[in-house]
Amino acid sequence: MKKTYLILMLALISASLFAQTKPINPEEEAIKKVIQTAYVEGLQNEGDIDKIDSGIHPGFNLLGIDKGDEMWKLSIADWKKSTVEKREKGQLPRTGDDMVSVQFKSIDITGTAAVAKIEFNVGKKLVYVDYISLYKFESGWKMVNKIYTKVGE
Repeated sequence: MKKTYLILMLALISASLFAQTKPINPEEEAIKKVIQTAYVEGLQNEGDIDKIDSGIHPGFNLLGIDKGDEMWKLSIADWKKSTVEKREKGQLPRTGDDMVSVQFKSIDITGTAAVAKIEFNVGKKLVYVDYISLYKFESGWKMVNKIYTKVGE
């Protein structure tokens, strides 16, 4: 009797764990790949313009807030220019504890629009929480906008 009860309990636990496993969504995986390749590798760690262009739309803007109610905007063209300058100065590619990594907290997709919430780490330190907007074009998912907040402020 104890053996039957134990087998039944293990079966129920296994079924419960299996039921909680989220199926792989190919659209989410494609979005993660775009962000990892274009943003993390291309823009942040390597300064690889081809990788940046593979997943960031030419109309992309980074938006930030300033003092009071002021906002600022950085186009991807200007951000790429800054990235090239960093490569020329030897500040890229990043190595060791300066490497950027991200953790995906959520991805919300409706039709051809999506928003990804990610935690942005330099080394092991959480520095920003980013909200990245994407559109799915004929050529695939592209980042079109980013807002963020600095952690600890």
